[in-house]
Amino acid sequence: MGFRTVVIKNRSKLDLRMNYLVCRNEKETKVFIPEISNLILESTAISLTTALLSELSKNNVKIIICDEKHNPESELVSYYGHYNCVKNIKQQINWDNTIKGNVWQEIIKNKILQQKQLLTECKFIKEANMLNQYYNEVQFNDQTNREGHSAKVYFNAIFGNEFARRENNHINRTLNYGYAILLSCFNRELVKLGYLTQLGIWHCNEFNYFNLSSDFMEPFRILVDRMALNLEIKDSTYKMEMLEIFNLQLKINGKKQFLENAISVYCRSLLDALNDKNEAKIKFYEI
Repeated sequence: MGFRTVVIKNRSKLDLRMNYLVCRNEKETKVFIPEISNLILESTAISLTTALLSELSKNNVKIIICDEKHNPESELVSYYGHYNCVKNIKQQINWDNTIKGNVWQEIIKNKILQQKQLLTECKFIKEANMLNQYYNEVQFNDQTNREGHSAKVYFNAIFGNEFARRENNHINRTLNYGYAILLSCFNRELVKLGYLTQLGIWHCNEFNYFNLSSDFMEPFRILVDRMALNLEIKDSTYKMEMLEIFNLQLKINGKKQFLENAISVYCRSLLDALNDKNEAKIKFYEI
């Protein structure tokens, strides 16, 4: 599995040479493709060959394409990520509503727990206590929307009472960039395991190609929030700094893992829980 995140920021030509990605601009740079985990094309002035795209796809490299404002706009996902994908997709289609509701309940409880931990670290004790109450009130399929109530308290505490997620400001641009990078990790993992990202357990937007990834990633969003709090978000370098999220080490299943390995363990445990109708199999991360 690759471990490098490669970011191309300027006008460049990319091609394939002897299993290397070759980047040519002011100088020539080569990167061994099996070492690449993510390729982020941040400039619209980049050209590359289909031979390179094909080889990157075979090596499960996530390719993220940015728009003219350098924000993630789309990504390339391989059609065939697993030898057993037909069986897995059949299982996915037949997941019953009871196990989906139970798993979603556990996901939301863990998300609120992670939010509470960050609030506690930031000394927002009153708000952390409110989230602890919401945590205990989460029901099957989060029928009473404790997630939404928690989010309002949580974001107003860490970013101020005037903060709103829909506004176009530096904080939201930073968060959206981080969430997009994080979502791409989940997309790649689920496709690699042979599942459809379009079919979620709670998210069901017909215009969202990544409903299942959006479901699974919820507890990991707090990692982006934590980094955004520590970044100079008005600095033009915040995007490069946000990519440091790939160097985070999390404890999961009794071991320290880098982010992408932790996501792999977590996704596999969620899929086991859904397939075996046993939410106790879910393995959540710890900081």
